[in-house]
Amino acid sequence: MGGVVTRYLVMAMRRSSFDDAVIAPHLVFLEELRAMGQLEMTGGFSDRSGGAYVLVNVSSLDEARAVAARDPLALTGTSDLTVYEWNTR
Repeated sequence: MGGVVTRYLVMAMRRSSFDDAVIAPHLVFLEELRAMGQLEMTGGFSDRSGGAYVLVNVSSLDEARAVAARDPLALTGTSDLTVYEWNTR
């Protein structure tokens, strides 16, 4: 049986100012994270209120927050991003 693995869950909730133009740069950002081995999974919510992604191979909550701060969703201020340290089994 496996032990606890720390992952970082990034919740991205759209603001009323959300602009669909930010989606393409956000997807490029996620693919860059995937290429660096830091993105485990990602997806949008079916009600289009936002989405989430899971970071791995990140050393701390502070580092995960720094990664999320580079997301175009955060840089444009069109979504609120919250990062959670998630101890998974």
